[in-house]
Parts: sequence; structure tokens; C-alpha cells
Amino acid sequence: MKHFVLLLFLLINPIQDNFAERLSNAAISLTKDHVVYDGSYCKIPYPNGDVAKNKGVCTDVVIRAYRKLGIDLQKEVHEDMKANFSKYPKNWGLKRTDTNIDHRRVPNLQTFFSRKGKSLSISENAQDYKPGDIVTWMLAGNMPHIGIVVNKKSSDGKRYKLVHNIGRGQELEDCLFNYTITGHYRYKK
Repeated sequence: MKHFVLLLFLLINPIQDNFAERLSNAAISLTKDHVVYDGSYCKIPYPNGDVAKNKGVCTDVVIRAYRKLGIDLQKEVHEDMKANFSKYPKNWGLKRTDTNIDHRRVPNLQTFFSRKGKSLSISENAQDYKPGDIVTWMLAGNMPHIGIVVNKKSSDGKRYKLVHNIGRGQELEDCLFNYTITGHYRYKK
């Protein structure tokens, strides 16, 4: 009888995905660090390389949040790109992979998350976007952008906020529908 009651309880009250919760918390923790928006190319160690802690762009928010959970997107993206180079965008004229920058480009992360995670529907329904989801946008001037949905709600309670860096550092913002959404993903290694 105890097992039946437990099963019934779990069906009525499903356990939150612990990974998504941890990724959300990792992203929120990044907002405490002062970061200057700087997308300049620089050599970084491989694997587990990162630009200076006080510098970064939107992709660095995603990279750093995953790294807090022990997932090195620099290594993961590099390995997949190396094995499947033809499947990745050629926007930068590269003829081979570059461990210094490949994981720091939104189109490469979109390809990686589509290949190795779940590519979810893009909708205008805020309830479709859950904590731990990755969202990509296209900003004015054809600039791709990326952020992480977190477990903090907007002031009206209608949608979750995101952590991203759009030029003002790593910040928590109610911005889901502020730009044209181009991708919606879940990735858990």
C-alpha cells in the first residue's frame, strides 16, 4: 500500500528535474560577478578554458553555468565539431575547429544543442519555457544571442526570467519575448 501511495503522490506532484534546477541556480549565481562585455578573440587553455572571469559575452553565461555543473561545453562542442565539421555553420570561413572560440559562438551552440540535446518548439506561450532551458534570439543587426531560463518569475508572474549578457554584464532579466526567438533547447549530458 505504501508503494501505491508514493506512486500516486509522484504522479500528482512530479519531482522537478534536479539538473534543470541546478543549471538555473548556477546561471543566477553568475549575476553576482562583475563582467564587462568583451567578445574579443583570445587564446584560452583546452579543455576547461575560459576567458578572464571579469570578461565575457552571452555565450560565456551558458558556458560558465554548465561548467558549474561539471560540463565543459568547450570540450563537448569541440569534439562534436571535430567529428562532424560539415554539420556546423561556416559563417566565419574556418576550415577546421578552433578550441579558443568555437564554443563561444551562438550558431555553433545552436547546432550542438540541436544535435546533442533536445530542440524544442518555439512558441509565444511563456509556459513552454522552463527553468534550465536555453533560448536563442536574433537581435537587431542580425546579431545572434543566447540565455538561460531560470526559476525566477517576472513581476506579473506570467513567465520565467532569463540570465544573459547583452552588453551590461551577466544579468537576470524578464526578456523572453523582447527579441525574435530563433531556438529553444534542453541539454543535459
